[in-house]
Amino acid sequence: MKSRGVLLMAVAAILIAGSAISPYFLTSRNISSIVLTIAVLSVVAVGQFLVIVTAGIDLSVGATTALTTVMTAVLLRDGLPVAAVIGISIAVSSAVGMVNGLLVVYGRITPFIATLGMTSVVQGIAFLVQNGTLVPINNKDFVAIFAGTVGPFRSEVIIFVVVALAAAALMRWSIFGRRLYALGGNPQAARLSGLPVNRDIITAYLLSGLLAGLAGLMLAAQLHEGNSLLGSDLALNSIAAAVVGGASLFGGTSTPLAAVFGGLLIGTISNILDLISMPVQGQLLIKGALILVAVYFTSGAGLSLRQRIRGIFKNRRKRAGPAQPSDPVAVESHDELQAVKR
Repeated sequence: MKSRGVLLMAVAAILIAGSAISPYFLTSRNISSIVLTIAVLSVVAVGQFLVIVTAGIDLSVGATTALTTVMTAVLLRDGLPVAAVIGISIAVSSAVGMVNGLLVVYGRITPFIATLGMTSVVQGIAFLVQNGTLVPINNKDFVAIFAGTVGPFRSEVIIFVVVALAAAALMRWSIFGRRLYALGGNPQAARLSGLPVNRDIITAYLLSGLLAGLAGLMLAAQLHEGNSLLGSDLALNSIAAAVVGGASLFGGTSTPLAAVFGGLLIGTISNILDLISMPVQGQLLIKGALILVAVYFTSGAGLSLRQRIRGIFKNRRKRAGPAQPSDPVAVESHDELQAVKR
């Protein structure tokens, strides 16, 4: 069974479990809450996927999202036009991603350390911009763009669907997407082939920052405020979504749409845990376990999920089974053991 099919089955199983666990799970209000949460998470997860497919990681997406909400709120409060606010916020978040890429490529800092350091830097900037108090957002035009409705659909849903489909098309049919897969699959071969490896890595991080900024705009419109503490769990959740969706932390696998399904799974699980009032510590434990399991099943060199599961049971049978009759030494030892017992 393909890992994509397993993911769909897992989502279906979680939906069934949620409906059995809580009578509020399938209510329209709760489903709307799940969809809006998944919309923001999926946008960030797509950006995280673009980095992970290069065998990198971006821990700064949560801080970038928070900074975007604060900047947006402050700029709107100061009376700037909505279009200018959106452009500045996206430009700043993209710059954060580009700095991450430059640190990885030219600073030769491992992605984990580079983006971890940028997380602290961006959080500090967000605190300074916020200046101690929450900044409300009262601009109706801005809210209508990122948290309004277009016909029967919410703006957030339209945005994340467009982002997911655009990223899927980018990775499937564009030269850039094929280069990212090649880079994640074998970076040394990609360099020897003359591919623009450094440029592609920087671009992947830039896109991750851009999408984190877009998620920040959506979150700011949803909550009607800018807050430097928002998005603290987005880094872990976006990594979990991408990895649960089949992306290997070693790079070169999966698709953006799989990351979206991973986001659906993570978002739904988080909602169920909230409905049963599980403490945050327990939720972190479950999400961490999901990441570990997903990493295990995606760490094989080209092995499918079926091969790994089959390998587990095959190894168990080998350890538990009797010695093979075709082995004369084993047969002789077995006969001697039986004679001793008699």
